Amino acid sequence: MEHYATAQQVFAAGLVFARLGAIVMLIPGIGESFIPVRIRLSLALSLALLLFPIVGGEVPAIPADVSGVALAVIKETAIGLLIGGILRIFMSSLAAAGEIVSIQTTLAFAQTANPTQAQPSTTLGTFLGLMGLVLIMTTNLHHLFLSAIVRSYTIFPFSRAIPLADANTLAIQTVSKSFALGLQLAAPVVALSLIFNIATGLVGRVMPQFQIFFVATPLMVLLGLSVFALSLGVIGMVWIDRYRDLLAIFA
Repeated sequence: MEHYATAQQVFAAGLVFARLGAIVMLIPGIGESFIPVRIRLSLALSLALLLFPIVGGEVPAIPADVSGVALAVIKETAIGLLIGGILRIFMSSLAAAGEIVSIQTTLAFAQTANPTQAQPSTTLGTFLGLMGLVLIMTTNLHHLFLSAIVRSYTIFPFSRAIPLADANTLAIQTVSKSFALGLQLAAPVVALSLIFNIATGLVGRVMPQFQIFFVATPLMVLLGLSVFALSLGVIGMVWIDRYRDLLAIFA
């Protein structure tokens, strides 16, 4: 190896690749399970080769023992998983919105294979998840992913320990904000469902013999999906703005 690169250069490139590989494995759009592993691996390797001349000089000297090398690789991998995991967790806000809308419109049992989660989910949740990926790519928001990767070496330099307390706080806040945003995105359908259920309850009390279930269920599906379709534009704009604000933390 000394004829092509020094041991220090190989060690530095390995640390850069460890962080980038973990990030590329999780970030939305690029890190989806339906994208072949070789493509993701090739992208991570290409990014590592591009960033090595920029950040490789900041890598400390090679530790004297194997355990030190292993700890350095584990640290870089953990940082990559932290960044990629935060960006991935926020995608769950669309899944939460789809689940809430499906429950309110009595379509919770309509399951579809979700390629972004590698498991079945409600049809509306799958639709919103795919819509989120399309919005990220069409608005060029994925360019900020590259900025976040480069900025991560300033926020989390090689010589600094992982701020576990801050990382835990950020993860908890991201999860809570994601669920709150999902509820806000589904608010029009939730409001309609509340008004509709109160109205059907009053009709059921006034006319006990009326078959309210056979009338209310298809009507709720029709009205709920109509309101959901009308609010799709607002859902997309609000969600992409919130996601851009999250990326601003790293980029």
